[in-house]
Parts: sequence; structure tokens; C-alpha cells
Amino acid sequence: MKLSIVDLGTVAPGTTESEALADSLETARHAEAAGFHRIWFAEHHLSRSGASHHPELLIAAASTVTSRIRLGSGAVLMNHYSPFKVAEMFSQLEAMAPGRIDLGMGRATAGPVIDLALQQNREHPAQVDHQQQVMETVAWLYDAFPEGHPFAGHRLGGSGVPQTWLLGSNPGGSALAAGLGIGYAFAGFINPGGAAGALRHYRDQFRPQGFGIETPRAILAVNVTVGETRDEGLWLANSPKGFYSRLGRAGRAAGLVTVPAPEDGAREMSDEERAEPTSIIDGRWPRFVAGGPSDVRATLEQMVEESGADELMVQDLIADPVARRRSHALLAEAFGVTGRG
Repeated sequence: MKLSIVDLGTVAPGTTESEALADSLETARHAEAAGFHRIWFAEHHLSRSGASHHPELLIAAASTVTSRIRLGSGAVLMNHYSPFKVAEMFSQLEAMAPGRIDLGMGRATAGPVIDLALQQNREHPAQVDHQQQVMETVAWLYDAFPEGHPFAGHRLGGSGVPQTWLLGSNPGGSALAAGLGIGYAFAGFINPGGAAGALRHYRDQFRPQGFGIETPRAILAVNVTVGETRDEGLWLANSPKGFYSRLGRAGRAAGLVTVPAPEDGAREMSDEERAEPTSIIDGRWPRFVAGGPSDVRATLEQMVEESGADELMVQDLIADPVARRRSHALLAEAFGVTGRG
């Protein structure tokens, strides 16, 4: 089983964005040494909790401090950008780190202020066709515009093509990824109940189109917290649980929400939030998987079996970067990937 990480540039309590970005690069180095297959960086804007606003910047920086691990975006929010700009950017990144770049494409609203700030034409509300954005980006990368198209015959520079992935958290994206014949990653930490069905549908409907892969390639992304013991893992999970508790109460001030230390998260949560399951109960997948190494591995193996995922991608919001990297190391040891590189 391949293991990977999506890094949010988490800003630990009492630290700065500069420190968080330095921690992200240290996490990339550590992940490579621990045997993780890839690390992706998120795109979050005007966020107090995460310093990763533009994943391509961290990808470029991480390429200078690593040599084997794959580097990518989780995700570029395609509704805000020109497909040509995205394709050319990641083609250049692939030239900088040949054979190691992943273009993960997604979409999201960041709220009316950020959406407007990212919009070039502000006279009319943006009406973005996500499918068209993704298809055009892939066409630029693979020189696949049909004859007669205005862009046909105009090829990007560079000698290689990044892996292309579609990221989603609802079943609709599985059909688009399958129809284009590109990789698909499902955010199980957002929609755990929809993950298995979406990934199975992607596998069933996958049709190769000459865009880099001939067989389906599926990632299940899960919020995972591992401690030396079950109690420690559950304690560390108070940081991500507490963050989402704060997020739920914040409303329009979501960008001001920070990641709490475990003790603060435990104190702020309701009894119901504190008791939220961290393993599969009565067939229902949890939003957070937490515990000791053997507990976590058992839960994740069941998720993989039910979804047919090829790879697990770990998201976490552990406040302390040292504890976060220790969680990654314990997970790698539990799955036996340590030292694979």
C-alpha cells in the first residue's frame, strides 16, 4: 500500500506563517525519508490556519530539498484560473523536477470576498464550467486539441508531462475522472460516507484516453492521527476535531479560525464532538481516524478494502509539527513502508 501526505502548511499556535512554511519543507524531507510516495500541498486563501495558499510555490521549493518523493497540488482550484496558465505552470514544474510532479485539480468556493478577489472580470459573476476547465488543461498538457480548434498546434514547452489527477468530495467527479482516463482522489475527510461508492464508480467507469495511464489510479484521502498509544492518538486528534468545531461556529469568519492545541480543542468541543467516533462503527466511516498504530492500520485497511483505493493520502491538523511528523512516521512503520523511498 502506497502512503502519501497532503500538507496544509498548518500554522501551529503561537507561530508565524514563515515558520509554518519552513515546517512544510521539513515535512517533505521527512516524508521522503520515511518512505511516503508523494506529498501534495493545499490551496487555501486568507486562512489563519494554513499557510499553503499557492501550492505551486511550495512544490518548487520542496523540489530543491528532496530528490525522490512525488510533489503535487491538493488541489489547484480550477474555478479561479486559466487552464493554459495552470498547464504551463505545471509543465515548468515538471521540467524542474522531472518525473516527480502531480497536477491535482479541484474546485471550491472560498467565500464571496476571496472569490471576487481572484476573479479577473468583476463586472459579471463568474460562470465557470469545471468540466471544460479540466478538459482544456489536460488538452494543453497532452497536445490534444482537435483539428480546427483555436489552440490546436500550439504546444507547451518542456520535455515531460505531470501526472494529472482530479480531486473531489462528491460522487460527481468520479465520472469526469473516469471519462477522461486520469487519476482520481477522493476527500474522505470531507465526505466519508460517499468515498467508497465514488471510488468504486471511478474504477468501474474508467476508460483510458491516452492521458498518461492505461488503468485506474485511485487515492483515498483520510484525516489520520497516530500516537504511540491509542490514548495519545485520540488526544492528538483533539487538534483537528477542535479545528472543525471552531469552523462550525465561525460562520463568515471561517478564515480567522486557527488550529488549537489538543488541550484547547478538548476544552472547546461539545460532548458530542468530543465523543465523535475515530474508527468504523456499524459500517459508518469516521471523519477522523485516530489511535495507536495497530488501531489506525486496521481501520484504514478496511477503508481500502471497501473502496478499492490504490493509495492512502493522509491529511491531519495536528497542531505541533513535531507530533505531526511523528504521526507520519508511526503510520509508515505500521504499514511497513519506512525506508522504501
